[in-house]
Amino acid sequence: MIKDIKYFGIDISHLVFDITDSNGNYHQFKNNSSGFKKFVKLLNQQSHCVMEATGYYHYQLAYFLLESGIKVSVENPLAVKRFIQMKLSKIKTDKSDSKLICEYAQKVDLKLWKGNTKDEMECLQITRALSVYTKQSTMLKNKLHGEAVLGEPSKAVVRSLKRSLKQLTKEMKTLEDKLLVLVKQSHQDLLTRLKTIPGIGPKTSIMLVVLTGGFDRFTSAAELCSYAGLTPVIRQSGSSVKGRPRISKIGNQKLRNLLFMCSFNACKYNKACRDLYERIVAKGKSKKLALIAVCNKLLKQAFAIAKSGLIYDKEYKSTLVRNK
Repeated sequence: MIKDIKYFGIDISHLVFDITDSNGNYHQFKNNSSGFKKFVKLLNQQSHCVMEATGYYHYQLAYFLLESGIKVSVENPLAVKRFIQMKLSKIKTDKSDSKLICEYAQKVDLKLWKGNTKDEMECLQITRALSVYTKQSTMLKNKLHGEAVLGEPSKAVVRSLKRSLKQLTKEMKTLEDKLLVLVKQSHQDLLTRLKTIPGIGPKTSIMLVVLTGGFDRFTSAAELCSYAGLTPVIRQSGSSVKGRPRISKIGNQKLRNLLFMCSFNACKYNKACRDLYERIVAKGKSKKLALIAVCNKLLKQAFAIAKSGLIYDKEYKSTLVRNK
């Protein structure tokens, strides 16, 4: 807790947001521009607003406060939930949650939320839409396969499914082209350098840039690996509890899945990754564990390239060379 800072714990829902400040004062406002304007009248340069990342509900308020020059922190809901559980509170209301979020803000080191640019927001929206379309495309392909297995499928059904799949493919191509244009506008050089890493193709390079914000939000490779949920969690207590080390999986699932798919090619074409994989398997460890280690290696290579202005070079000891 920093002296002279007045904290505001905010619990947000679809229609309203509840607020409790560090003096114990409680307020409730509508979750719209009118409510935002009324709330900001309570604030000054010493105010620090803290809220959970609640899907889509927190975005408008967070950006409004940011544009108004107010300090904002958007915290991991799991961290806040654990704090509330530690308080052993038997009351669960929006008002009590805002009070506990305010208490949380006074006990932990908060990171200021910077938000995303307009282009970054559009890239993330396109990525989410592509994820939905990819799942729908897989469902349609599976359905077509299922109809073919019947032996005498309905021609009308098959035609309908094929039309839907064709239209979906067209929409995906349009969004992918738009995404490429947006990423090239701000990260053309980074995109080119990432593609020099064996095992990381053009589409993966684009997704890495989008999902990491061009790597600008991370100060270390370890922080980035933690964000992807690839850091190991060790369960050990005394002499009786010795759980198998596992990755945390508390992080960006999309980024984690993307790297896992890349790890197979990386084991074939990326010397550093292949050597790491073979070394782990030779020790009797599982192949899945070795692939996860390769995911970490790939992410660290990408981070090094992003931060140093270097490109991949398999002959160089550190796998990087100055980009001239």
